[in-house]
Amino acid sequence: MTPLPLDTEQACPEATLPGRGGVASERSDERRFRVEERSFDDIPRPTWDALAESTKWATPFSSWAFQRAWWDAYGASAHEQTVVVVDDRDEITGIVPLMHRHQVEPSDAATHTVMRRDHSGRLTPIAPTAKTIFFGASYHADYATILADTENVAGVANAVADHLAAEPTPDHPHALPWDAIDLRRLRCGDPAADALAEAFGAREVREQWTLNVEREDVCPVLSVPVGADFEEYLGSLAKKSRHEIRRKIRRAEAVGELLLTDSLDPLSELDGFIDLHQRRWGEAGLFPPTPGGDVSRLFFRRMFEEFGPDGAIRLAFLTVGGRRIAAGIHFRTRDGFLYYNAGVEPDARELSPGVLMVAAYVQRAIREGCPRLDFLRGNEPYKYEWGAVDEPIQRLLVRRDLAIEKVA
Repeated sequence: MTPLPLDTEQACPEATLPGRGGVASERSDERRFRVEERSFDDIPRPTWDALAESTKWATPFSSWAFQRAWWDAYGASAHEQTVVVVDDRDEITGIVPLMHRHQVEPSDAATHTVMRRDHSGRLTPIAPTAKTIFFGASYHADYATILADTENVAGVANAVADHLAAEPTPDHPHALPWDAIDLRRLRCGDPAADALAEAFGAREVREQWTLNVEREDVCPVLSVPVGADFEEYLGSLAKKSRHEIRRKIRRAEAVGELLLTDSLDPLSELDGFIDLHQRRWGEAGLFPPTPGGDVSRLFFRRMFEEFGPDGAIRLAFLTVGGRRIAAGIHFRTRDGFLYYNAGVEPDARELSPGVLMVAAYVQRAIREGCPRLDFLRGNEPYKYEWGAVDEPIQRLLVRRDLAIEKVA
């Protein structure tokens, strides 16, 4: 995919900046909401996960387990700013996982925790010294949202915008005002994205902010036909793609049986995944023998510990004739799989382990009646060979003047 220039590519199809320069829209109910900053540790896990479960657009990236694992591994790279929104009955109606960074933190060089670089030049840059508010765990979460029932999303977004418009008190642990709010990984169609744009847009003129809503990236998603078999699915692909996939599967089946098996003890077998990942990616991988690799290993281990054996995260190994040639980590959701990370055995290159791995996931999705296989962020060509279609994710950026990077 060739990215379009920013001024010709909307954040989402038919996206607008709702409420820009106006006043906050009135809510249909009369409930009042207030914001409380709370430490992540002070929010009970059952409260968090119950709200995530009732949030239609929440994914495992918004779960307590994922956020806990991220803070345990990368907590030194950001400053927590999680807020809860409480209604006039003192009930928690919203949780917004937030953190702030000064863009360049002292540990960044060692742990590689900066946001993914924008090589396309499409995203509005922010000054390296800006104090910027992000969604929690933004570096490693492919999706983000507000945790709230649909009926409460607008009220929660308004309360959060009011909260962020207020100057910190002198005794606040982080009394320096923010320079930018950079909320990424918002999915098109998520009402939280529209509610946040509405809330910040209504305050833009009054607060002298600059608001941008931009397409951040794409997540290619494969729609699996319910009721079809694998051969019928292959028949829906381009002629060249289906021919190559069939050829590679036949070649592997001549060696032995193809099996994709979930690990029954992922904590003890995680090193096997890490080894395959590093063998494939080397210095560009997540787990080199460096401080950055150390925190990546901690993050993945903590995810499996906190999600637990019955949680959304899974470690799977692909074998051909009993030989392990690939490993994948995925999340199971209500309607399919999130294909999070993988590693392959380079010495098995002649068996095309990457192709076999995706084929095995497609076959599993068909067997289990799952309509979606989400490849998550990135427009790597292999995703489109399987018929995946882009689903954009957007970025909501609010800036004060000094956060605008001066580009020569």
